[in-house]
Amino acid sequence: MQQHGGRRPAPRRAALRTGPCLLLWLVLALGLDTSLAGGHVFTNSFLVRLNGDLGNEVAHRVAQRNGFDNLGPVLGSSNEFHFVHRALPAARAKRSLPHTRKLKVDPLVSMAAQQSGFVRVKRGYKPLKVETIVGPISPGQDPTDPYFNFQWYLKNTGQNGGKPKLDLNVEAAWAQGVTGKNVTTAIMDDGVDYMHPDLKFNYNARASYDFSSNDPFPYPRYTDDWFNSHGTRCAGEVSAARDNDVCGVGVAYDSKIAGIRMLDQPYMTDLIEANSMGHEPHLIDIYSASWGPTDDGKTVDGPRNATMRAIVRGVNEGRNGLGNIYVWASGDGGEDDDCNCDGYAASMWTVSINSAINDGQNAHYDESCSSTLASTFSNGAKDPNTGVATTDLYGKCTTTHSGTSAAAPEAAGVFALALEANTQLTWRDIQHLTVLTSKRNSLFDAKGRFHWTMNGVGLEFNHLFGFGVLDAGAMVALSKQWRTVPARYHCEGGSVKEAMEIPSDRSVLLKINTNACAGSDTEVRYLEHVQAVISLNATRRGDVELFLTSPMGTRSMILSKRVNDDDHRDGFTKWPFMTTHTWGEYPHGTWLLEVSFNSQKPQAGFIREWTLMLHGTRDPPYVGLPVSDPHSKLAIVKKAHEERKA
Repeated sequence: MQQHGGRRPAPRRAALRTGPCLLLWLVLALGLDTSLAGGHVFTNSFLVRLNGDLGNEVAHRVAQRNGFDNLGPVLGSSNEFHFVHRALPAARAKRSLPHTRKLKVDPLVSMAAQQSGFVRVKRGYKPLKVETIVGPISPGQDPTDPYFNFQWYLKNTGQNGGKPKLDLNVEAAWAQGVTGKNVTTAIMDDGVDYMHPDLKFNYNARASYDFSSNDPFPYPRYTDDWFNSHGTRCAGEVSAARDNDVCGVGVAYDSKIAGIRMLDQPYMTDLIEANSMGHEPHLIDIYSASWGPTDDGKTVDGPRNATMRAIVRGVNEGRNGLGNIYVWASGDGGEDDDCNCDGYAASMWTVSINSAINDGQNAHYDESCSSTLASTFSNGAKDPNTGVATTDLYGKCTTTHSGTSAAAPEAAGVFALALEANTQLTWRDIQHLTVLTSKRNSLFDAKGRFHWTMNGVGLEFNHLFGFGVLDAGAMVALSKQWRTVPARYHCEGGSVKEAMEIPSDRSVLLKINTNACAGSDTEVRYLEHVQAVISLNATRRGDVELFLTSPMGTRSMILSKRVNDDDHRDGFTKWPFMTTHTWGEYPHGTWLLEVSFNSQKPQAGFIREWTLMLHGTRDPPYVGLPVSDPHSKLAIVKKAHEERKA
């Protein structure tokens, strides 16, 4: 792969097939372009659509004659472009109507919209003191990298109070000769120190870009508190080199890493997010995101229009039609938040990853929700400073990386191993493999709230951990013999549109009886994701709890109490609450939605609408896959499917 030839920029100073109908339904009907809580912010960026496919050169001329700079097309479009007006403040409270009007009257412009700004936060970042950066230590064994003994999530021998063998089982993958070769993971973050000696030979310059500064060099901006070390730390978890006497080793240490710097500006915009998630979709296999809306327990937010289009295009067209894999950190809001209120982590097109600590407990900052697919690891148990050992800025190393920020790149590394083992895996294959090979192991809820439960086809799940901790060895082994799952369909199972009052002292039950589009071209018989698209208002939104029960009896908490959410005005408007807990189930029959208040004080509200969306296959998955272990998840699910078919 092309390298940067040693150039290090000067430190920056502070300054299936998814059809168009479904995409339109998601972007418009679901209202995902939500307003920012706490007031609007408008940036100096504009989305400009030209009259026809006029191309980038014409867009440059249009921008120049109107006093703008053209930063290039949006998602490779020939008629949509990202304009910036340098004389406008980067953030202001009001729209600039004169600038918008000037663009709109240009004869070649059909639409111009000033971009709103919104907050996106890194997950797991804490300001570091200089002494937390670990100095040289004696080399360990197997691999020989000096920090390998601190990488308990790769090989847990009980170090630092951990539970032996509670790890990602990567050595079993490496033993199969799989190390991530020819796979590229993009770290969408605050930049990557691509000159770091543990990263520079695995850096993919062609797949990298800086969308904060609009240049090809996504090097982190310098700050005294090392605030922009986040992306470099995530990168090392995936692709740090092996046996080079530097730091530790990556999960997929022969894979490539790309840097996409997009998180380092006062306010995010839809266009920056969209271009980041749609950047080089045929060079990049996996996009890893360790950030999201504010984890304050009261925000309800998700991807806007262009970003949604980028993700959907990625899973449909990326990797030459196999689909890009988007890995998302589930969130660090703790028990006071619910990651189903995060439209990125709760998307069926992303793989949402939670974390556990090295004795099997959930971390105190872990959010729970029914959309989490699986878990990896973050902090150690006995010593809070025993986090994830990885690369740091300026050639340094650290053992204090933490949060679900640390969990998502570990998952990206495991998926890179699977993609090397089978280069034809689709984005949906990765999700199926995650469900079938993740292990319960020793994971448990420290407070005893969420227990391991079996769904209607015998799959164990947990509201905190999804289907368990990723097992790299098992995923690689199954990937080698995998057969691509059947075509995926989307079925609207039914809706309830009559407003119903939510009593203060008891639950209200809503039922939808569905045949899952039987007899149509979109019939679903084997579930993957299920969405309950809900509109409701309440005197206190954070006291509302929602449960969805499938015809096979699986009960998912799709919204938990959020003590910090005192909203009484916005409520939820066509918000897609998602569950993975019914994976593999037969969807025909009665679905039950239970709505209630969890509050010591009387509350009032109305559920105004509920639509049931079923996503999955008409034909049984896993046909033709050999079963070597009769007690495996694959064997259990295949047996359940065969019994139902009989």
